[in-house]
Amino acid sequence: MLILALNEAVNPVFGMVTEQMGANFPWLSFSILFPIVGSLLVPFIPDDGEGKQVRWYALAIALVTFLITIGAYLKGYDPSQEGLQLSERVDWLPDLGLAWAVGADGLSMPLILLTSFITALAVLAAWPVSYKPKLFFFLLLAMDGGQIAVFAVQDMLLFFLAWELELLPVYLLLAIWGGKKRQYAATKFIIYTAGSSLFILVVALAMGFFGGGIPNFEFTHLAQQNFGTSFQVLCYTGLLIAFGVKLPIVPLHTWLPDAHGEATAPVHMLLAGILLKMGGYALLRFNAQLLPEAHAQFAPLLIVLGVVNIIYAALTSFAQRNLKRKIAYSSISHMGFVLIGIGSFSALGTSGAMLQMISHGLIGASLFFLVGATYDRTHTLQLDEMGGVGQKMKIMFALWTVCSLASLALPGMSGFVSELMVFVGFVTDEAYTLPFRIVIAGLAAVGVILTPIYLLSMLREIFFGQENDELVSHTNLEDAEPREIYIISSLLVPIIGIGLYPRIMTDSYRASIEALVERDLLAMERLNRIEIASTKTSKFLPGIIPTPVIEKTVF
Repeated sequence: MLILALNEAVNPVFGMVTEQMGANFPWLSFSILFPIVGSLLVPFIPDDGEGKQVRWYALAIALVTFLITIGAYLKGYDPSQEGLQLSERVDWLPDLGLAWAVGADGLSMPLILLTSFITALAVLAAWPVSYKPKLFFFLLLAMDGGQIAVFAVQDMLLFFLAWELELLPVYLLLAIWGGKKRQYAATKFIIYTAGSSLFILVVALAMGFFGGGIPNFEFTHLAQQNFGTSFQVLCYTGLLIAFGVKLPIVPLHTWLPDAHGEATAPVHMLLAGILLKMGGYALLRFNAQLLPEAHAQFAPLLIVLGVVNIIYAALTSFAQRNLKRKIAYSSISHMGFVLIGIGSFSALGTSGAMLQMISHGLIGASLFFLVGATYDRTHTLQLDEMGGVGQKMKIMFALWTVCSLASLALPGMSGFVSELMVFVGFVTDEAYTLPFRIVIAGLAAVGVILTPIYLLSMLREIFFGQENDELVSHTNLEDAEPREIYIISSLLVPIIGIGLYPRIMTDSYRASIEALVERDLLAMERLNRIEIASTKTSKFLPGIIPTPVIEKTVF
């Protein structure tokens, strides 16, 4: 449904040109470089100082970038293939093993589309920005290219550079346009994310120089290397810390509520919609795909950490009286399902993790945009100071309600399908003992129960109850305007579309997920044979002994 609609919309634009270009056109390089080059031209856009001209320019660049990524999917990507597609490679510094290598498979293509889509809507959400608008839209466009690069590059050192590229724009967007504590939030963000990314650099160098000779950092080369188990465990540990900060994993999460607490609506959308997904993608790409034997040992830990994320963040969200921080902790809770899915050795569970990233990217962006829109009207984020505003903002209340129902995984919405896939995939995963599966599923279900409670109570406090006379008398509670309705509607179309027909999205990455899970199962079987031969127990879950059941290790 959605893909067909996109196809009909894009074909008139690309026409006969794209038919002849096909997969030979450098789609991915163009989608990365186009918004970055476009951002460099922002200073030369004539403007009256309020951003009226530059915002149209930025929107045009973001929309064209979105169309380029759609063209890449429709003209050069085959969802039935598990391997790398749309590959482009140019030697950069061959003596150092550096090359411009980009490509896409099922792990990256959906997230590339999500990135360009969310960024285009974030530019539209930034329409009211009038303070230093050229710098603001320059940073948004630069982030667009940098974030697409994170998902598209196929060289680990190049991945590190792209990972670092998106940090500076986020820091500036927080430090310049944030709230009262913006300097604190921005500094904390850069310390956590830049500090943890040093682990990526160290691991990249270790893996690239492995075996001697000219270093090679390309993913296809690293996947073929016979890394020892101990070496994999060390690399896995470092990468888990680096990506765990970005996901984020408790207790490496504390930067996120502070960043969300001070960010503006467009930055919220990029943080929740894209940046958190970079951590989940990297765990799949590096930890699960390139380090399969270490992943087989760390997978139970990921599942335990996922449950901690779900319950701790949900309970903490209850205690938050600041609307932004409440939604921020809700995001952390939902990312716990991603960890459980990644730790699962079933294709259904891992596919659920992938769908949860896409789903939460859409839902999180919608909720945080509504937070910003509500703040623009009430000029407060404290739930205690709100109340009864639904009488004046009926359309805004309807938008809030639909997006909150999507977040609490209402059937018919994308969140329900993704969480159900994670649950079913994990509880039917014979790689784990039945008691372990029962305990984890029971604890994760607690989070599913808590989510509707704190979200519905949040809606009640904002829109129902006695009207706050002081709030009404000092603010102009206008209802949602057409631009805001359009942004939320654009996000709800894929949310509901995926909820009603998940194959719209799951078919785009099924082959890659199945190949990834098969690779991890083979690594687990190798470890299983070694463990049985040496009669050793699991190092990572004391007391849970791996034994052979249906040629799989049981933790």
